[in-house]
Amino acid sequence: IELQPTLRPEAKDVIADLHGRGFTLAIISGDQEEPTRRLAAELGIDQYFANTLPENKATLVEQLQAEGRSVCFVGDGINDSIALKKANVSISLRGSTTVATDTAQIVLMDQSLSKLAQLFTLAQKFDKNLKVGFASAIIPGVINIGGIFLFHWGIYTSMLIYNLSLLNNLGIAMLPLLSAEKDSDQQSVISDQ
Repeated sequence: IELQPTLRPEAKDVIADLHGRGFTLAIISGDQEEPTRRLAAELGIDQYFANTLPENKATLVEQLQAEGRSVCFVGDGINDSIALKKANVSISLRGSTTVATDTAQIVLMDQSLSKLAQLFTLAQKFDKNLKVGFASAIIPGVINIGGIFLFHWGIYTSMLIYNLSLLNNLGIAMLPLLSAEKDSDQQSVISDQ
């Protein structure tokens, strides 16, 4: 009798999406070589590690980090808990072992990997919003300092620029909320049809 890992129905689509985003994927499994190789081939994942003990999973995560990579580890078992703790980002699923869900930074509550694409899109939007917000906080200050020294701006001009930059930053801070409401409205229209 040979036991084989069951393949989640959404796994191939999720992996294709992650490949499309430029991520390098690997399977780190405690299973034997042959089933792990077959699983990797079926999913289109080039790199896999079989017969991996829990502490070796964590060592692999640390090696990838030492190479300058950011590691996102998705795991659902007790054997994944050390690697989940070491990873830059750790994800588990609701219904996984308590140790995995307690250790993971993110727990997908619908027990499906299909939300991974949405999660990475959200992270990219957040990162972009953070960079834009940072730039919009720094640039008006630099303009103000330059204006004071080069053009001898007075206090009222400086206050005007400062207050306009505050309003701009408030708008930038609200963008994710407005975007979420827009997406929610679009989903509502789609589900009504």
